[in-house]
Amino acid sequence: QDPRALPGARMRKTRVQRMVLATCLGSFLLVIFYFQSSLNPGEWHGHRSGRNPLQALYDSDQFEQSSLQATHQQRRDLLSSVCNRYTRRRRLLTPDDLRHLVVDDMHGLLYCYVPKVACTNWKRVMMVLTGQGKYQDPLEIPANEAHVSSNLRALSEYSTPEINHRLRNYLKFIFVREPFERLVSAYRNKFTRRYNTAFHKRYGTKIIRRHRQEPSNEALERGDDVRFEEFVYYLLDPRTQHEEPFNEHWERVHSLCHPCIIHYDVVGKYETLAEDANYILQLVGADASVKFPSSSKTTRTTDDMTAQFFEDISPFYQRRLFNLYKMDYLLFNYSIPSYLRLR
Repeated sequence: QDPRALPGARMRKTRVQRMVLATCLGSFLLVIFYFQSSLNPGEWHGHRSGRNPLQALYDSDQFEQSSLQATHQQRRDLLSSVCNRYTRRRRLLTPDDLRHLVVDDMHGLLYCYVPKVACTNWKRVMMVLTGQGKYQDPLEIPANEAHVSSNLRALSEYSTPEINHRLRNYLKFIFVREPFERLVSAYRNKFTRRYNTAFHKRYGTKIIRRHRQEPSNEALERGDDVRFEEFVYYLLDPRTQHEEPFNEHWERVHSLCHPCIIHYDVVGKYETLAEDANYILQLVGADASVKFPSSSKTTRTTDDMTAQFFEDISPFYQRRLFNLYKMDYLLFNYSIPSYLRLR
């Protein structure tokens, strides 16, 4: 072989290596861009409203901020800083992670529903937004119909490219609530209401069997008189989560909606429900006739009520329970309840 041909061959080899390296680097940058792009909304394929709510949100942030916009910016910033502090590495999302994300393709909207945080009313509103005129007034939709899974599409039902497109280009929002208030609300609803027999059978009987000394046969059979203290023991029992994930009504928000992997554009709060709901409906350019239902305050679980439930829980169990829900307190800027005896 002609030795003069060697430098040319070497050059060609080097060129090929450079091209391979450039291609790999390009792919790598595309992956990174996918994560970053939620802050810089890309193309929009809205079907009806022609308005990109994500663009509307971030464009409005460029100008003089209203106090409401500033509040939501602070919530996003806090979420981001807590995630950076506590999550070491980002894992990839699985379809199972996306079951709680409801899709509105007409307005470019993704809503992660959290039970016991006005999720029935939000599902009703989403049915009006996606219903193509079938529904006019959210309150006319029966509560049980709002929870029929076929009435709304979950993000997990889409293909991977469709999921990525929606995560990049749709406005993503979530509603949260003071964690222990939400927990007591779930307990009251599922274990103290006579009509929730499915929960009594499914969870109540197991809780009583494991966490009540000398239970009566009737209690073991019916499971309808679980005490809050027993519910707390059940949540803290290592066997509980070892056997199956928490039920969605008491699962932590960060485990349901993955706010450190999915970049939420709006974090609404139960405590400011009406104005935050209004803000989202304005951003999506929803029809003026679409109003978020005002909630009935009569049976609502309040802070004072929550404090009463914790009176009989020992400081040892209060501390353990707080640690279980601690990430939700940190991520969504809720302070440690004054009624807890953690020291």
